[in-house]
Amino acid sequence: MKNYEDRVAVITGVNGQDGSYLADMLLAKGYTVIGLKRRTSSISTTRIDHLFNHPKFKMYHFDLTDGSAISHIIMTHKPDEFYNLAAQSHVAVSFDIPEYTSDGIASGTLKILEAIRTLSPNTRFYQASSSEMFGDSEDYDEKCGYTENSIMMPVSPYAVAKLHAHHMTRVYRNAYGLHASSGILFNHESPRRGETFVTRKITMAAARIKMGLQSELRLGNIDALRDWGYAEDYVEAMWLMLQQPEGDDYVIATQKTHSVREFLDAVFEEAGLDWNKYVVIDPKYFRPNEVPFLLGDPSKAKRVLGWKPKVDMKLLAKIMYKYDAALLTKQMQGSAPALVE
Repeated sequence: MKNYEDRVAVITGVNGQDGSYLADMLLAKGYTVIGLKRRTSSISTTRIDHLFNHPKFKMYHFDLTDGSAISHIIMTHKPDEFYNLAAQSHVAVSFDIPEYTSDGIASGTLKILEAIRTLSPNTRFYQASSSEMFGDSEDYDEKCGYTENSIMMPVSPYAVAKLHAHHMTRVYRNAYGLHASSGILFNHESPRRGETFVTRKITMAAARIKMGLQSELRLGNIDALRDWGYAEDYVEAMWLMLQQPEGDDYVIATQKTHSVREFLDAVFEEAGLDWNKYVVIDPKYFRPNEVPFLLGDPSKAKRVLGWKPKVDMKLLAKIMYKYDAALLTKQMQGSAPALVE
């Protein structure tokens, strides 16, 4: 095994789903991890509470719109690797707060890139791009899906902001020679997913219904098609990108698409329930502009990075449901805190 004991990595959004899994992985490899999170009135550190006593983990508060704070972190730590995972990441919410979403994702990424360029040009940078950038583009192969070169036509404020950050990462790579990579990640879920996201909303509801704590589940478009993978698999791909000789863009996906309806089937089957008896379609949960279909082609990642997904949708549904059932049991016994977003 290579020695990573002297490496320093910064992770923005360390308290999020991806940030917490990435921190776990890097600390296990021997890295010093500088975790950054936005200051909020709620503590919201449930996913990383287990790291606070780790001797090589440090956490600081910051904001993507605060260029001076970002510059201070980079100047102080001169990190070997910088993973930009922080964002207002809920697509539906981005329609309610488009300016805030754009300021954090688009302008925030630019601030990081500029700070790296001027203060620590040898730092390797990872940008969390998104499959939402493809939007309603029809530039894909029906069997293989979207590639790194497919035309992108975003249909939400979140996706537009992500596309800005994606292109800016490419600009700084080409114009200034930075080792800067973008991972175009398709939907990836886990037990650490926030409860406002549809997959976790479903698994938590199924567990609550099974225990008699909930009587119905309200959802929007259950026919939307997504390429769902496991977050713990996907953070490995992020790390692999920054181990390459040069930066580049990579699609990270399972190359299999499933509807929300199929995810419902898998979860409620695991719970021994018929979701048709509990699910209510509520127009309130339909997005103003829906992405109907997402399927990614990870051929380049497989070829260059040697990466491939390990967990399929059905196993993912099982992992998430079993976690939530166990979590609810512990909460009812008073031995586990609720996940705070």
